[in-house]
Amino acid sequence: QVQLVESGGGLVQAGGSLRLSCAASGRTFSSYGMGWFRQAPGKEREFVAAIKWSGGITGYADSVKGRFIISRDNAKNTVYLQMNSLKPEDTAVYYCAADRAMRRVVLITTPNSVGSWGQGTQVTVSS
Repeated sequence: QVQLVESGGGLVQAGGSLRLSCAASGRTFSSYGMGWFRQAPGKEREFVAAIKWSGGITGYADSVKGRFIISRDNAKNTVYLQMNSLKPEDTAVYYCAADRAMRRVVLITTPNSVGSWGQGTQVTVSS
């Protein structure tokens, strides 16, 4: 089981940027697709971004495309989410996620594809 710990959340003004990090345990990190999800109060957990286990191939929710960038550093067992041009509607708890299986072809874009969740980190964007 992959264990995940997020960091980098905080309070930022609209138009600003934050960089989230997710540190993963285990030597098999590079074999798992990774993703980011978020959940605002009273709303369902929604997909934000994902990156394939092999790297290179990424996917984004329409709401963040062009503003957020997902990347990974397998040597450091870490996945990142660079968030630019932040909007108040981006306010949510952000969760790092690992795929439920190794080396799957598809990107994880739904919660039921997730095998491991991080504890979440709060991102608050003020207007």
